[in-house]
Amino acid sequence: MYDAIRAPYDCLGHQVTSDASIGIALAPEHGKELDEILKNADLAMYEAKSAGRRTWRFFEPAMDEHVRVRRMLETDLRKAIAERQLEVYYQPCICLESERITGCEALLRWRHPERGMVSPAEFIPIAEETGLINELGEWVLTTACTEAVKWPQDVRLAVNVSPVQFRSGTLALKIVAALAASGLPASRLELEITEAVLIRDDDAALDILHQLRGLGVRIALDDFGTGYSSLSYLQRFPFDKIKIDRCFVSDISERGGSSIVQAVVNIASARNMTTTAEGVETQQQQELLRGFGCTEMQGYLFSAPKPAEETRKILFSHRARVAQVA
Repeated sequence: MYDAIRAPYDCLGHQVTSDASIGIALAPEHGKELDEILKNADLAMYEAKSAGRRTWRFFEPAMDEHVRVRRMLETDLRKAIAERQLEVYYQPCICLESERITGCEALLRWRHPERGMVSPAEFIPIAEETGLINELGEWVLTTACTEAVKWPQDVRLAVNVSPVQFRSGTLALKIVAALAASGLPASRLELEITEAVLIRDDDAALDILHQLRGLGVRIALDDFGTGYSSLSYLQRFPFDKIKIDRCFVSDISERGGSSIVQAVVNIASARNMTTTAEGVETQQQQELLRGFGCTEMQGYLFSAPKPAEETRKILFSHRARVAQVA
């Protein structure tokens, strides 16, 4: 079947190719009524898409349960937004040369009244699929900018921007509004994007990035090396920072992992970009990164993400300790 679907065909003088994700439901095993069979085939199709597309899946009862749980989580998320159950935590970023805190990344956290802390890996995809991420993103941006004004003036704030926010067409206006309301200088705000922002329509995306850069904010490319066309993007847009994904940092003591990290650092240095290694958890990783010439590190070795008040204490107490040593 896939061979037939994928075979190229001629359309008005153009060669066209197609592909498919296929969901299969059988009668009577997966339903006796037509509506039930179609619904279950649809669930199987979405499971095939989640598995990476271009594949097929048979319906399984667990798929129905997965959708039920997802819908419940979506309902709870909408309630959480309305009832202010969400919090912004901050994780410091450390200069590997001076060991000073150079910035903090704002990270969204959800404290569910019954389930406790819900992983962002669970609720962020739902927020993106439903469009709730636009409201959440604006709230995080405004909240974090207001908090960052209370930090030492040389500490930057990093905020993640999802592809959905990026394509909304109002991101620049929301950034201007957050900066104006908080009084935070644009130079202290750093927007973190992933390659997913650029893949669909990179020309339009690059235009937006130049528009954001025109506001005076910094732009960082997050999760570098885990996408498709990183090098071409680095040639077309002068990012301020490259963030090295934690999957490379965790393997840094291995020959392959160290080679990749060194290559990223060299590329960034050649283009006058700084580098931040994510997920640093051991002293050995820190020393290796310093030896490679990496600019900054972020991870549990120094600090886990903390609530705003705790972060403030860390910033000022660390600043005092560094000053005493100097």
